[in-house]
Amino acid sequence: MNEHILTTIENGVLKIEIHRRAKKNALTQAMYIAMADALRQAGPDDAVRVVLICGQADLFTAGNDLKDFLARRAEDASEAVRFLQVLCVFEKPVVAAVGGDAIGIGTTMLLHCDLVYAAENARFQLPFTKLGLCPEAASSLLLPRLAGHHRAAELLFFAEPFGAARAREIGFVNEVHAPGELLKAAEERAAKLATLPPASLAITKSLLKRATAAAVKDTLTEEARHFSELVAGPVSKEICTAFLEKRAPDFSAIPGYRP
Repeated sequence: MNEHILTTIENGVLKIEIHRRAKKNALTQAMYIAMADALRQAGPDDAVRVVLICGQADLFTAGNDLKDFLARRAEDASEAVRFLQVLCVFEKPVVAAVGGDAIGIGTTMLLHCDLVYAAENARFQLPFTKLGLCPEAASSLLLPRLAGHHRAAELLFFAEPFGAARAREIGFVNEVHAPGELLKAAEERAAKLATLPPASLAITKSLLKRATAAAVKDTLTEEARHFSELVAGPVSKEICTAFLEKRAPDFSAIPGYRP
């Protein structure tokens, strides 16, 4: 198991904690592998009835680690996509507890969780257009279904951050708690789920996702194809490199580009 992905099982709840605070819980390829492995192992494990994904009360994840992100070759498979593919078909209930920053995949992965609890300090963002990228994690399908086309377009086009109250209004946050109460509240809800008949929960979850399952799989794949092409392109590389170097992007060397 990766040192930055901590797992514990207690009273039927598998807690998967993102713990890389020195880097704002930014996710590396190795961390995605660890989270996907934890879910794969939890599937057939009768000791696990519910999964709780969390960071800390003041920090969920800043999204992809940009250095790790830029180092990945275009032809390499994305472990982030593999993690999402496992998450979106996971049969047991998945609960998320979100405090502080939830950027990029820190927001899109929540669309595949069954219950999401947020702290008042939660800050969500879908920054893809600002990075020269496109939506991921089937968010171009799931977000409009949840929020309606116009609100989804606003969040995905402008890529501006929004808070817990807006997230609850949109519909992908169930409850908002004080930061000091977030993890306890999420753990209590996960523990309550773990006392319910597992077969009933699994069938209920399957029925809830049945109408969109095929479309989610197809959209995730199509988004990943476009995403990989854009990641390999000069615009996104310059934006990410400029961010790491703490300077403004310079697109002058990109033929035909007009900012």
